[in-house]
Amino acid sequence: MYGRQGSAGLVRLRQVGLLAGQTVLAVLAVLALTLVSTAQAAGPKLTPSSPVTRGSTYLALGDSVTFGYQEPQVIPAPNYHRADGFRGYPEQLGTVLHLKVTNLACPGETSASLVNAKAPSNGCEDGYRKAFPLHTNYSGSQLKAAVTFLKSHPRVRLVSLMIGANDLFLCQATTKDGCTSPAEQKATLARVSANVRRILSEIRGRAHYGGQIVMVQYFSLNYSSPLITGYSAGLNRAQDSAAKPFHVRIAGAFGEFRTASRRFGQNPCLAGLLTQLGAYGSCGVHPSYAGQTLLAKSVATATRL
Repeated sequence: MYGRQGSAGLVRLRQVGLLAGQTVLAVLAVLALTLVSTAQAAGPKLTPSSPVTRGSTYLALGDSVTFGYQEPQVIPAPNYHRADGFRGYPEQLGTVLHLKVTNLACPGETSASLVNAKAPSNGCEDGYRKAFPLHTNYSGSQLKAAVTFLKSHPRVRLVSLMIGANDLFLCQATTKDGCTSPAEQKATLARVSANVRRILSEIRGRAHYGGQIVMVQYFSLNYSSPLITGYSAGLNRAQDSAAKPFHVRIAGAFGEFRTASRRFGQNPCLAGLLTQLGAYGSCGVHPSYAGQTLLAKSVATATRL
């Protein structure tokens, strides 16, 4: 992922998003404080059930959602030359749980380009990385950087992965029918599954990482649309099923966004969970600050502390 009814409506929408973010942050903070206070120290060998403890390291992998990317139309306009201005769910979770965050995510990353930097992306290797800084600088693929990092940082206790949306966006951009063919969708999701298996196999195998891994689900851009929601649900099934053999936990962001959107006609845009592009009801495809907070909550809920 790399997306007017007057000023009064815009102000109301921002207020809704701000209140939503504040509410979820409060819930997240209470959850963290409660669980951290009862956490026990892990043994010398990490397992998928070893708890995440205060001061440990969290490695985040993914695309623009994990990066915290926002579109140029967002007000105030993002400064792409300062990566620290983008606070995605990894940074929010790290603040609340007192973790050391390393975020390798790249806007436009596909599941294939995460594995192989020469594979087609939706604007990561051939675009964003050339023009702007990432949260963490590295050469080669994101997977190679992750394996290297895990080998040299034994205090990593949490790895999260959210990948695949750009595979569908790339399919939409490169096919004549916009990837509406069931066969095209099936082939794309099969590639996502294969790449997720490759990513997790290398994290568990080559990097010898035995700690917790959380797969972060994608949300629907509009739960009232069966077509749009079907894309997200299918993508989540593809990555979740591929990850199952690797002893992962699932962060149920799909359900979290749907629940938070119920009072707004099942529309995350109107609920203030997506980036606001100026006019009331005009949204991008990325989470707003409130949406990122909801993602952080879903990861915290899935994490054993």
